[in-house]
Amino acid sequence: MTKIDKDLIPVQALLIPKPILSIGKVLNWISPFLASRFGARLFLTPFKYERPERERIMATESRKEKVKIKKINREVIVYNYGNSDKKILLVHGWSGSGTQLSKIADQLLQKGFSTISFDAPAHGEAPGKRSNMPHFIETIHQLEKTHGPFYSAIGHSLGGMSLLRATKLGLEIKKLVIIGTANSVTKITEEFVRNLQLSQKTGRLMKRYLDERYGEDLDNYSGGISAEAVKIPTLVVHDKNDVDVQYTEAIEINEKLIEGKLLLTKKLGHRKILGDQEVIGKIIDFIIE
Repeated sequence: MTKIDKDLIPVQALLIPKPILSIGKVLNWISPFLASRFGARLFLTPFKYERPERERIMATESRKEKVKIKKINREVIVYNYGNSDKKILLVHGWSGSGTQLSKIADQLLQKGFSTISFDAPAHGEAPGKRSNMPHFIETIHQLEKTHGPFYSAIGHSLGGMSLLRATKLGLEIKKLVIIGTANSVTKITEEFVRNLQLSQKTGRLMKRYLDERYGEDLDNYSGGISAEAVKIPTLVVHDKNDVDVQYTEAIEINEKLIEGKLLLTKKLGHRKILGDQEVIGKIIDFIIE
């Protein structure tokens, strides 16, 4: 399969092993209830992959440290890249790592910024098997206290949704950039069960179970709901050919922002957009303007 072909396949469909898909199908046939519990466990399990060559410079030249996030009692790996006091916080997406936004970080260094990023719990080199969005958010808040202050923040996918929520809850930054970020948690769960080849009934049961487990409707974490309380200038970047998150969700988020700016691209998908030099240039222009 060529790289172009892979860009047309949702990342979950690429990373979930075929035996796992087979087990899910059998459980879905036997009992949607059992399949929903199986799906929920997978939903909270990021899949790790070998670090791409394009990220190795950032990985080797960063000062790495293991940091315990006290509120959740989990460890993350923090990447300190560059030496400037003008710091940008970078937040990766689900199943990503702290070097996922390396091409953006390289350009920021050339403009006099340094970056702080992290492997969220159970991601990259961080220990653990399962994670969730609250883990991302608590990590953001602690790092603001210990490694900040941050001039601005950039997040991809779930990282963008986490930053919207964290900003709503008090993260102090001057500008925010979100890339390929979803608006609705319900839509995320629906897309997940579709990629897992489970029924929508199983998806509804899974969402209900997760709500009960965390004691609230997880749609409270949706991008648009958080965006309503975000008062700083925010750049919403999304590709029209993103098969992981539909670009209409970016439009929905932007409509909720007080100072939102929408940048839509074509033929870059959910992942290639992070390395596109034209997009990176527009992100940096937005941050420094």
